[in-house]
Amino acid sequence: MIFIIMGVSGAGKSTVGKMLADRLYCEFYDADLFHSKENIEKMSKGIPLTDADRQPWLKSIRDLIELQNGDAVLACSALKQTYRDVIDVPDKNIISLYLKGDKGLIEKRLSSREDHYAGVDLLESQFKALEEPRNVLILDIRDSPEEIVEKIVSEYKL
Repeated sequence: MIFIIMGVSGAGKSTVGKMLADRLYCEFYDADLFHSKENIEKMSKGIPLTDADRQPWLKSIRDLIELQNGDAVLACSALKQTYRDVIDVPDKNIISLYLKGDKGLIEKRLSSREDHYAGVDLLESQFKALEEPRNVLILDIRDSPEEIVEKIVSEYKL
């Protein structure tokens, strides 16, 4: 199984993803690490990425998924359905999980985060681009990361 944990910046994708991967004894990948230097510079300046900016990034994520031979957890914003369509590999058992949260809570989290290029100034564009996924497990970010992982494990009987 490949679990894709999606949501806007600051929703807790990496935190939950790492915890879930540890729990499942599998690889964890952070899609942020697949961005080009140009994309990172752009986001560091508070400039939202365009769909065109994201295409090479999405392709590299799809390539990773296609090459995956075991269980894995991937933290990836996957904000739009078209992005999710690109990274959906039909012959892989992909389970999508959506970390949903209130803009105010996420803004608070982002304002205290110092080790990431995507800050508060990108939050509005993230919510504007967000097309909430359907037919996925929706997880409330007001719950602790531990509680979220427990809900995932329970839901999928892992």
